[in-house]
Amino acid sequence: MTTEAVYEQAVDGFGTVRVRRLAPERDVDTIHSWVTEERARFWGMGEASRADVLEIYRHMDTLTTHHAWLVECDGRPATLFQTYEPEADRVSECYDAEPGDIGVHLMIGPAQDAPRPGFTAAMLTVLVGYILSDPKVRRIVAEPDVRNTKAVERLARSGFELGPEIVLPEIDLPEVHLPEKRARLAFLHRETVEAGRN
Repeated sequence: MTTEAVYEQAVDGFGTVRVRRLAPERDVDTIHSWVTEERARFWGMGEASRADVLEIYRHMDTLTTHHAWLVECDGRPATLFQTYEPEADRVSECYDAEPGDIGVHLMIGPAQDAPRPGFTAAMLTVLVGYILSDPKVRRIVAEPDVRNTKAVERLARSGFELGPEIVLPEIDLPEVHLPEKRARLAFLHRETVEAGRN
């Protein structure tokens, strides 16, 4: 599998940021170490073994509707990022998905050196730029855990319009299990981003 960048952007103060497809076998140790940290508790994989994480991302790699990405900052892993088609996801049971919607999940990796002020905002700006580089995308949909107030507040500061609280239903299939989750919908319209650039 290629690990070449699908998107690249130079960010003042942070260097070159690259988005590439997550390669499960290559990236499993990094991702496992991230998702099992206490700070990542809302990701829902705190008890997952290395083999569990590998199986989850191998399965996702077979899907056409859900994708996992690794974001690198100056060649170092920085962010785990997932995109999905809402109509193929449980979130579609909680809101009316529209043509041009794309769902996102985002987890910033742990700081490798001293924490860098503005880093999360910079990563989010790059990811929004990558998503909107697809002209078919009209709206980005996020649904962070309602208890994750930092994530909800970050989305609001980044231009997302906060929607209602929802309850994502449990998914219990042989290849995937997701517990019920109380979440907060958030939407970012292409027009909002483009207006901010002008």
